[in-house]
Amino acid sequence: MPTYAERTPVPYRPDQIFDLVADVGEYPRFLPWCVGARVRSRTERMLLADLTIGFGPFRESFTSRVVLERPQRIRVTYENGPFRFLNNEWIFLPDPHGCEVDFFVAFEFRSRLLQKAVGVVFGEAVRRMVNAFRKRAAEIYGPPAVLNVVAPPKILTR
Repeated sequence: MPTYAERTPVPYRPDQIFDLVADVGEYPRFLPWCVGARVRSRTERMLLADLTIGFGPFRESFTSRVVLERPQRIRVTYENGPFRFLNNEWIFLPDPHGCEVDFFVAFEFRSRLLQKAVGVVFGEAVRRMVNAFRKRAAEIYGPPAVLNVVAPPKILTR
C-alpha cells in the first residue's frame, strides 16, 4: 500500500493554501496526471467530486468526498472507482512565514497491474503534485511577500 507524508513550510497564508487545495474543479489546469475534474455537489463544509487521472496507457476515474474545515484541514475519502481505499489529508498550520502544510496520502488500487505501475513512480509522482500546488500558489497569489529560506520538506512516516 503506497503511503506518503510530508510536512513543508509554504510562504502563503493557511487560508490561501486551503482555498487552492479546495478548488478541485481547477485541478486539470495545473495538477500533473489530472485530466478531468467535476464537482458534483458543494456546500461550505463538504464537496463530492469526480476526478480522472491519466498516466501512460492508464486512465481511471473515481469519486471522492472532501470534508472542508476552513482554513485548518481538508480530508478526502474515497467513494467510488478503481481503489480498494484512498485517504488523503491536508493540514494547514499557521507559521510566521506563511503556513506549514502537513500532507498525507494512502491508497490501494483494486487492480494489481495498476498498483504495480503506480508503485514504481509513486513517491516522485506525489512530490510533483505537491510542487504543482506550490507553483499554482505563486501563479494565483504572486510571489511571496517575504522570501524565506526554508529547509527542504520533511518526508514523514506514519
